[in-house]
Amino acid sequence: MENITVLGAGIMGHGAAQLFAQAGKNVRIRARRETSLEKARELITNSLKIMVEKEMLTQNEMEKTLARITYTTDLLEAIQGADFILESIPEVLEQKLETYEIIESVVSEKTIISSNTSTFPLEELTQEAKHPERFIITHFFNPPQLVPIVEIVQFEKTDEKIVNTTYDLMKEIGKSPVVLKKEITGFIVNRVQVAMLREAFHLMEMGVATAEDIDIAMKGSMGFKWAFCGPMESQDLAGLQTTEAMVGNIMKDLSNTRDVPSFLKEMVENDQHGIRTNQGFYNYDDNGEKAINTRDDHFLDLLKLQINKEKKNKTISSSK
Repeated sequence: MENITVLGAGIMGHGAAQLFAQAGKNVRIRARRETSLEKARELITNSLKIMVEKEMLTQNEMEKTLARITYTTDLLEAIQGADFILESIPEVLEQKLETYEIIESVVSEKTIISSNTSTFPLEELTQEAKHPERFIITHFFNPPQLVPIVEIVQFEKTDEKIVNTTYDLMKEIGKSPVVLKKEITGFIVNRVQVAMLREAFHLMEMGVATAEDIDIAMKGSMGFKWAFCGPMESQDLAGLQTTEAMVGNIMKDLSNTRDVPSFLKEMVENDQHGIRTNQGFYNYDDNGEKAINTRDDHFLDLLKLQINKEKKNKTISSSK
């Protein structure tokens, strides 16, 4: 897995390309327009510069990373000789199927074809595939160069060797991969996230709390704890008797609606899309640039802390 192709130079694509290049892989990133590639090059460079400033990379490592990335608008050039292809193009099924058809007509049968989708199941993605067994989903999270998790999703036709090779590759580029035992809508993270959002939206609709207060409460509790101790481990540490009582007392009063909240629909209809329109649950006057930079700065600090923690744990383990 030395030659990596990333199709799509947007938020997810350019971040994933950076990751692979940082790990020493030869990367080709393809977009339809030169302007998209220029923007991707700028974002990758800026991201690496910040990592150098935070002493997470050296200047030499940054230059080597940049030198490993090739930018092209030519799909055939991008996929030629690829060992692993990450498709991160728009969530339009017809466009994905057309792209896969071209890929399979060019690449080796050993080439792994992965999608970053969080929308389409593999059954749909492979409906016209010659070799559905080499298709897999690697669901990165925004921004992919900073958020550690990658969800690896297989289906009944996926070759186990493909799953294992993909898992090893994700570990190699510094990710924390999880493999779903079976495919399900929303995978792990988005299902849990939507369940939490449903209740957060319910609290707003009931007039219990504002969006800002909900954010403050979650950042200072779940957000603080879950960075190093997930929901299941947290309950073990709290005591499952306590958990049983809490769940029994609260669950019956939780929202079980299956509908999108009316206020959220109204916000979207009124062009309150968040940073894209400078207004969402919060107001922005700079297309969210300050908010994104602040978020990424915090994420880098947390990532650095997690990396140092893992190094410390490995040192302790090796000394035993």
